[in-house]
Amino acid sequence: MQPRININDKRSPERGKVDRKFALGNLFRYLKPYVPVLALIFLANVSGTVSNLVGPWLCGLAIDKISPGGGTDFRAIGYYAALLVALYIVSALLEYLSAVGMAYVSRGTVRKMRRDVFAHLTTLPVSYFDARQTGDIISVMSYDIDTVGESLANDVIIVLKSVVMIVGSLVMMLVIAAPLVLVFAVTVPLSVLMTKLIVSRVQPLFRKRSKKLGELNGFVEEMITGQKTTRAYNCEEKFIADFEVKNEEAIEAYSRAEYFGTISGPCVNFVNNLSLTFVSVCGALLYMHPMWGITMTAGQISSFVLYSRKFSGPINEIANILGEFQSAIAAAERVFRIMDEPPEPVDGEGAVPLGDVRGDVEIKNLNFGYEAGKPVLKDFSLSVESGKVIAIVGHTGAGKTTIINLLMRFYDPAGGSIEIDGKDVEELTRTSVRRAFTMVLQDTWLFAGTVYENIAYGNMNATREDVERVCKAAKIHSFISRLPKGYDTELSDNAVNISKGQKQLLTIARAMLLDSPMLILDEATSNVDTRTEQIIQEAMKNLMKGRTCFVIAHRLSTVKNADKILVMRDGDIVEQGTHESLMAAGGYYSELYYSQFESA
Repeated sequence: MQPRININDKRSPERGKVDRKFALGNLFRYLKPYVPVLALIFLANVSGTVSNLVGPWLCGLAIDKISPGGGTDFRAIGYYAALLVALYIVSALLEYLSAVGMAYVSRGTVRKMRRDVFAHLTTLPVSYFDARQTGDIISVMSYDIDTVGESLANDVIIVLKSVVMIVGSLVMMLVIAAPLVLVFAVTVPLSVLMTKLIVSRVQPLFRKRSKKLGELNGFVEEMITGQKTTRAYNCEEKFIADFEVKNEEAIEAYSRAEYFGTISGPCVNFVNNLSLTFVSVCGALLYMHPMWGITMTAGQISSFVLYSRKFSGPINEIANILGEFQSAIAAAERVFRIMDEPPEPVDGEGAVPLGDVRGDVEIKNLNFGYEAGKPVLKDFSLSVESGKVIAIVGHTGAGKTTIINLLMRFYDPAGGSIEIDGKDVEELTRTSVRRAFTMVLQDTWLFAGTVYENIAYGNMNATREDVERVCKAAKIHSFISRLPKGYDTELSDNAVNISKGQKQLLTIARAMLLDSPMLILDEATSNVDTRTEQIIQEAMKNLMKGRTCFVIAHRLSTVKNADKILVMRDGDIVEQGTHESLMAAGGYYSELYYSQFESA
């Protein structure tokens, strides 16, 4: 059973509106170490833009050296042209250095951001992963962080350059003909108003786009992971239909975000073209009929028109990338929402490591539920002596795995206590409690690496002899020896190049290598055939000697030799005893036992 996401939680990724202050505040924290580099980038960008701004003024001076009736000063024009080329070369070089510097900042920021997100994920409680799709988390790690990086590398430079260009162009236009600047008193506010209206509509759309893409990634990840099941049940068409729905939702969210994100550019461009028209008409009138004491030459008009383009062009560029900015901010928020998630609770004040573990476990009046108002365990109590084998059986949802989650402190109980060797686990460090257990789960997990590396996982001090010893005990040594490179054979991702039963045997061998005083077997032999199961059970008898063992099993034939069998139903222990006593009682356990043989 999984906890649901609280959409009213301030950290919840399901809220509808992008929190720009939250996203930008955290992003600036990552940029803080690069302040000296950013200062140099700003200086280079300003210098390059200023060099660019001198161009229209030089063009105006050169035009004024042209005389229609003769006497054109070609020498002066050549001088201005050479100076213009030199300035544009300097400007291009400085802009290139700015882009390189920003790429460096972006790369470093993305590297640290991805490293921090990954490191933080390792500190989050199990409940966080239970409530979210794996694909959605991966989408944040890849797509969202890359989106932030691309925006830093490209959009920031464009905005910085545009702001300097706008300010510089405005100053130059005021110097040339201040009254003509009044044209922009109408067009600029109009552009700002249009942009503001569009941005207010775009922000939630880009947030929704990131969410839908995450859902699509999660669906694809699940489909690929379970593709064998999909084919076995001939559900390809259903999955394709479901994918079409998810894909259509993602495309719809993407299209709406892009549509409203890009519409601002053409709208602002239209207003800028209006301003250019007004400037050209008014400049021509002043050239032909000077008024208000203003006289303009052809060169001044030309310079003013060029500056007006440099003034309005960057405004249009900023409007065009606003959609990308909204996407980056929405992506940054998703990234920082993960980093804002509270990690697993720290050990209580005064918590001490659990040492010299005997393996006595006492559970007293335990109450727990994954969701409020829906208890899974109710006033649950259990006493286990050191070295005993305790089997926990019952139907699905009875609370068997929940007990293991609480023993391992993946979750903490709502009431009651768990004691190990007479010490409350809440007064012990989580790490020491978990090290006291070795777990073998039904879901095998192997990583891409050699057989040896997978078995030695968790015990880096293990020697080759140690690994071979546990593999012989798990009856997997002969199989490994027949592999192309033996223990040095590379396993593919999740070991898909070996059978499920063989994967289970490898995980059992890995568990044997750890010298923990307590053992948890959660359907540990569910993926092997009956004959192999019997061999493993025989081999594990020596492993289980002296250890406190908790065995969760659906196949009741595997728990006959347990010292005590707990029969659970709806979070309560309804029966307990040995296999023989429970069968003699003729209760719920015997019903489960006989039903398995009848259905076999």
